[in-house]
Order: sequence, then C-alpha cells, then structure tokens
Amino acid sequence: MTTTPVTDLDTLVERLSTGERAWARTNLSERRELLLAVAAATAATADEWVRTAADIKQLHPASPLVGEEWMSGPYAVLTYLQALQETLRRLAEGADVLGDTRITPAPGGRLAVQVLPYDTYDKLLMSGFRAEVWTTPGTTEDQLRTTAGLTQRTPRQTRGVALVLGAGNIFSIPPLDVLYQLYAENRTAVLKLNPITDPLADVYRKAFKPLTDRGLVQIVTGGPEVGAALAEHPGITAVHMTGSATTHDAVVWGTGEVGDAARASGTPKLTKPITSELGGVSPIIVLPGPWSDADLRHQAEHVATMRLHNSGCNCIAGQILVLGSDWPQKKAFLAALRRVLATAPARPVWYPGCEARVRSARDLHPTAEKPGGTPERTLLTGLDLTDYNESAFTTEYFGPVLGVAELPGTGARFLDAAVAAANDRLHGTLGANLIAHPDTIKALGRRLRDAIADLRYGTVAINAWTGVGYATPRATWGAFPGHTLDDVQSGIGTVHNALLLDYTERTVVRGPFGPAPRSVLRGESSVSPKPPWFVTNATAARTGRLLTAFAARPRWQDLPALFASALRG
Repeated sequence: MTTTPVTDLDTLVERLSTGERAWARTNLSERRELLLAVAAATAATADEWVRTAADIKQLHPASPLVGEEWMSGPYAVLTYLQALQETLRRLAEGADVLGDTRITPAPGGRLAVQVLPYDTYDKLLMSGFRAEVWTTPGTTEDQLRTTAGLTQRTPRQTRGVALVLGAGNIFSIPPLDVLYQLYAENRTAVLKLNPITDPLADVYRKAFKPLTDRGLVQIVTGGPEVGAALAEHPGITAVHMTGSATTHDAVVWGTGEVGDAARASGTPKLTKPITSELGGVSPIIVLPGPWSDADLRHQAEHVATMRLHNSGCNCIAGQILVLGSDWPQKKAFLAALRRVLATAPARPVWYPGCEARVRSARDLHPTAEKPGGTPERTLLTGLDLTDYNESAFTTEYFGPVLGVAELPGTGARFLDAAVAAANDRLHGTLGANLIAHPDTIKALGRRLRDAIADLRYGTVAINAWTGVGYATPRATWGAFPGHTLDDVQSGIGTVHNALLLDYTERTVVRGPFGPAPRSVLRGESSVSPKPPWFVTNATAARTGRLLTAFAARPRWQDLPALFASALRG
C-alpha cells in the first residue's frame, strides 16, 4: 500500500474545499441519490471486503467466524445507508422525519424514540429485539420533531472539511464515521486509515467512488505523521476519531513533556473541535433469578460472545462480569461460562499488542485462569469492587480477558449496588449490559427502568449485547454525554443516528432472554433463534452473507433462505 505523501495534503484538502462548495449546491434529492449509489457500490464490493477483512484477521475462509466480518462490515454500512436515505427522502419531501416513529415518556423527564423495530423487515429479522433513543431530560416532542434532520435542514450551510482518523478493529467504523461527517455535520471529509486497514483502502475507495468523484471524500494512508499533518492543516476545520484515549490525548495535547505541559496549563495543541469514540471497561451485570439449565447455557454463550467477538478487540466488549454472591446458581453459571470459553471456536489474537495486554493481565493476577488451556483466553475471578488499585476496572484490555466480580443481595438491592459500581468504579461510559430473567424483570417493575436511567452509559442493553446498538442504524452510538478534553473517558459526541436526531443522551436496547422456542413458551414476543453474532453460531458466515445481500436489496422472496440459515445456527 502506497503511503499518501505529506506534500500532497495541500492539494487533497483544497480538493475537499472545492467539494464543500459543490456540496452546498447539492439538493436533498441528489444527496439521497448519492447514498443509494454508495449502497450499490458497497454491495458490489462486499465479497472482496470480507475476503480482505478475514485475511487481515487471520481467519480461515471457511470459518463461521467470518460471519463477524459480514455483519460488522458491509452489512452495517448498507443498513445505515438505507436508513439514512429514508431520512433524506422525508426531508426532501418536506415530511416529518419522525412521522411514523413511536415517541413515549422515559424516566427523568426524557423521551424515548423507538428506532427498532422500524419497519416490517425489522420485526421479522430482529424479532423480540427493541431499541429506543432516549433524549436529554426536559426535551419536548416539538423540539425533537423540528430539529430531526440536523444540518440537512439547512444543507447550504456547510461546515468545512473534517479529518476522520479511522479505527483499526471493526471495519465498518471508518466509512460510517465519514458518512456521519458528511450528512450529520455537513462537512466534506478526508479519511486517514489506521495502517491495519490499509489493505482495505481500495475496497473503501470503490465503495465511496460516488462521493470521491465529486470531491466530497478522500481516503489516505500512512503513518502518524500523515494524521498529524492533516490535524494541524489550516484547511481542516474539525476532527473525529475512533481509537484509544492515549491516541486522543496525543492528538489533542501532544506527547511527552510537551503534552504534559499543555495539559497542565489547559492549552491544547489542537484548537479545532474534536469528537471521539474511545471505548472503555464495559460491565455485564447478571441479575440473580430462577434460571433453567438451558438458560445457563445460553447466557454463558451470550457473555462469552460479548468478550470473544473479534478476539475481544472491541471498544464495546464486555470486560467485567458482575454476579450476585448470594445467587444460588452462581457456581453453575460460572461453570457453564468456563465451558464456553474453553470450547468456542479458536482464533488468533490478531490485533497488534493484544498478546502483551493479555500477559500483563495475567502477570497482575496470579490466579488468572486459562479456560480449557486456551493460550490467550483469560478469566480473572475474585475481583474486588472495593479495591481502588484493581487495574481490571480501569484498563481496557482489548483482548480476550474477562474479569468477574461479586456483590451481595438480590432483586433491587443487588441492582442498585451493581449500577453504583458500574458508574463509580469502571472506566468509561460507552456501554453497559444487563441480563435478567423475565420473572426478575417483572418483579423489579419500574425499578429496572429507573436503573437504566441511573446508568451513565451511552448504550444500555437488557438481555442483549450493546453491540446490537452499534449495528442498529437509527440508534445513537457514543459515550454518555458530558466528558471533556481533560477527562475524555469514552469520548465526546455521537455517530450513526440515521434519523439525525438532536438532544440525544443514550440508546436503550432490549432482547429476548432466550431463543425460540423457549422465548415463546415463557411468554416473550420473540421467535428469534440463537443470534448470528454469537461466537458459537455454526452458520454465522452464511447468515451474515445473506443478511448483507438482503440489506443491499430487500426482497420478500429472499427471506426463507435467510431464516433457514439462521435456524440452523
């Protein structure tokens, strides 16, 4: 892969500035047509995208784990493009963006905007899954409706050229971040790829050709010097990045003694607006309840997926499992979890530095377990949430390391203690997961919804992984609001948000406690089988391919094959 010379950046930024002027003259109908053109180009390159992604991550082409690359790659981009073009269609027609959307009260003077299911296809493909975007307290429905569409309500008022520093772990992140800059922020954008994703540069260029041909997007490669030169370029008006807090601080403050001095004096090196998504230490709170043996097995696979998906190299990977010390089934659940961690399909820890992070976790925890003798998968039990020196609560391992902590109590007492621990002891605010039996949810009543409001996280998921929120195109994605450059934690701002909503605070996702037919027998309105994103799903690759084809061209006649593959999983 040829590095983009720093000396060419002036020309590149000038091209994007010219593109910005053309973008200001582009009406909403044309902007929507561009989204449809990008969708067609993305669908055409999907096979090449997934082959390249699997090669980067050292996955065998026949592995069911390749399904992760379909679903977190072209599928995620295609569903977003389809959702965003629908928003542009409504705006172009002068219709209410939220005209067919359910809006209900949420705790604390908030509103909840239903974003999943959005249409009939959602009801079929994601049966039993729900997602809402909650607003900031005090937002009115009139404010929501009159601002939905963000900058696309005044498309001629463009906002300059953005630099997007792309992520290196999930390959839909860079294109989704670029699309958000173009449509939500009304900026043209240069995407600086993480070197890990350089082999995908040609794929991204093919997918974005309708935009690059118009000078609206440019894609560059290279090392940190290219990113730094772009961030400092006078023609760049804003920066967005997905990555680590360390990288964020290097961009904002500088490195070494210079960076320390800038932070101490409160004078950042970067004086332009910057938004970011930076990960964190995500909790998985398991509420004590009456579980069957089948429930124990299914939820063990669920928890293992939260940690092992993409070898644990996810900003939203569950890292700290919080169990009730008084739960009679605690030991049985941990035994089931150990079995899944030991037997889930093997895969390399492909992300740079992962092996070193695993070794560090083990060195700091002499009792660390290696389930089934696996070389990298690590289970840290007996963590103490009152220990303020415990590194597992503040270090994002970004690898297959799962910690376990316990709290006393059951019901509301346990829930309150777990929420307080998640808020006060764990670093970051990107996502929190809760798992609860339907009987437990019923017994808690309104207290569970109040607890969701108390959790300071950008996405909260009940009986679902917060990764479902990432893959829901109309949901928001990002840290809980309120972080600053000086204490950035999981980042500043949001992305995705295909309804282009203002006044957003978080996304709340709900899923079925178990797969069909158990879900139906216990009264849950879900006929979903084992989710295709589970690391134990045997047909994930085929299902992911079929989902991607369906996202590109939704047709009723393609559903039977998709359902059959999902059921076999």
